[in-house]
Amino acid sequence: MRNISFLLALFSFLPLFSQEYASDSKRAIRNFEKAREFFVLQQDEQAEEYLQKAVEIDTSFVEAWFMLAQISLDKQEPGRAADYYLKGVQADPDTPGYAAGYLKVAELKYKGGRYHQARRYLDLWQRCGFTDDRSAELSSTLEKNIDFSIRAVSNPVPFNPESLGEAVNTEQYEYWPSLSVDEQTIFFTVLGPPNPDLGPARLKLQEDFYFARKEDGQWVDREYLGPPVNTNTNEGAQSITADGRYIFFTSCNRPNGHGPMCDLYFARIDDSGKWTDPLNLGNVVNTRYSEKHPSVSADGRILYFTSNRPGGKGGYDIWMTRRNGNSWTDPVNLGDSINTPGIEQSPFIHPDGRSLYFSSDGWPGLGMGDVFVSRLDTGGNWSTPQNLGYPINTHNEEMGFVVNAGGDRAYYSTNRREGTDTDIYAFDMPEEVRPRQVSYITGRVYDARNMKGLEALFQLIDLETGTLVMESVSRPTEGEYFVSLPAGTSYAFNVSMPGYLFYSDHFEMDKVYSKMDPFRKDIPMKPIVQGKKIVLNNIFFDTDSHQLQKSSRVELDKILELLVRNPGLRIEISGHTDNTGSPGHNMELSEKRAAEVVRYLEEKGIDPTRLTARGYGEKVPVADNATEEGRALNRRTELKVL
Repeated sequence: MRNISFLLALFSFLPLFSQEYASDSKRAIRNFEKAREFFVLQQDEQAEEYLQKAVEIDTSFVEAWFMLAQISLDKQEPGRAADYYLKGVQADPDTPGYAAGYLKVAELKYKGGRYHQARRYLDLWQRCGFTDDRSAELSSTLEKNIDFSIRAVSNPVPFNPESLGEAVNTEQYEYWPSLSVDEQTIFFTVLGPPNPDLGPARLKLQEDFYFARKEDGQWVDREYLGPPVNTNTNEGAQSITADGRYIFFTSCNRPNGHGPMCDLYFARIDDSGKWTDPLNLGNVVNTRYSEKHPSVSADGRILYFTSNRPGGKGGYDIWMTRRNGNSWTDPVNLGDSINTPGIEQSPFIHPDGRSLYFSSDGWPGLGMGDVFVSRLDTGGNWSTPQNLGYPINTHNEEMGFVVNAGGDRAYYSTNRREGTDTDIYAFDMPEEVRPRQVSYITGRVYDARNMKGLEALFQLIDLETGTLVMESVSRPTEGEYFVSLPAGTSYAFNVSMPGYLFYSDHFEMDKVYSKMDPFRKDIPMKPIVQGKKIVLNNIFFDTDSHQLQKSSRVELDKILELLVRNPGLRIEISGHTDNTGSPGHNMELSEKRAAEVVRYLEEKGIDPTRLTARGYGEKVPVADNATEEGRALNRRTELKVL
């Protein structure tokens, strides 16, 4: 039922629906009160008929003009509503409640993209000098948005959207794109007639998933994703992991839902290449409120989503949960740095893991909902959101915005061409709102004995901060992996699998490797067999010292994890040097370094009888000491299975 005090909610001092009207005409008042009865019953046509009679009798009947304005708003006719508000306020601009019509007109002009007109009517309102706390807050917010919009339109950003073409876009509604990390596959939501293969239709139009692939730089004919992901209900707002193996999406009112609204689901591609039955993310993530618009990190560990659950800052907020084995942690609200008393939604976390794009009507913007970007710093704090600028953002609502892994190309849906449906477009990202540059790394994890591919866990860790940047699993059978990660950083690369010694390495991602020419790293895994040994490439010491550097902690904890998971394992930690310096000094240094690693493990609770420390000095070189590269390989720490 409509709230009949629609204007009292906006202008608390307006004497509407009392017996004191702006009109003295009994005939006009009788028509108005008859209109009010129909208005309460939501019979707008009859109400409008009597209101028109009222204002014909008395053109200064402010309440009648304002009710006509509200009916026009309900009918999605904002231009007409603004005209009615103006007729009302101009009939009696000296009464506080009536003068507030200028504020409502300013708001409507702003939402319609008429920013200079909005500024003019806001000035008229402010010059009236009538205010209360509610209207003062609205006036202040509106002023910030209008002034921002005028500046933004005067300083447009580069923007030249291009349609993805007939292979993707049709006469139906296409929206909410999401990309594979190599940008060769695009998934999207389509609103159209139900597919007969899904059984009896429940809706005239429903949302389903489609995808298209690139061939020779062009998108080819789209394909229907089909069951079991698509059903005869709505599915939409999908997010795909970087390897394309998992899809997270929104679905509403399913039998296995956790409430009367929307829940988050996921499905994966099994070993046969088919999608599994979608699973509800469970009652830790989903509630009786609405959870929607998932965005999963490139490695599938972190999920951002929109919800109106209790504990938020406004109507809808952005929340975050982390994968913990096969479950998810309690969602955390992203806080005041992102969320406002307004509506924040459609988050997209870039593969760099630090650039979050989202839609908001709570930060200064150009209209119903603009796209912003916020950056995550090394301390875990989000920066003040930055508006992407005009004409990327307009007075219309912008949502479903994604950026490719390279950071230079964005995809979004729009119906900006009047009279058309919603299609998907791409455009070059302005430099100042691009994410951090991302490189690509690919390779194969295999058994060192027989070259058989392995489904192993691999982690990429920022050596400087110790932060886990990427965690994923190589593909079953083939053992292949393909991931993206921020460039310009030193990484520890750890790979582990039950029954095998872990693999460790480190490298400097000092250049940007493209998706077409990725950095390649193949990983041979050695089984836990007596006599097998591995080089601990991420154990670091100060020069000519046995003092462990802080960045060694990542590798030390990997050894600890290996020993905890394999309680029968006994190991030798050995130290090796190059031939610089005297043999005696090198032997002593290598012994102290090995002992320092063992000491760390003992302090963490490992039984000393399982650990042996030995120094070999320069006696067991693996490369020629005549070169710096060779000497660097000889300066190493090893783990051997005893």
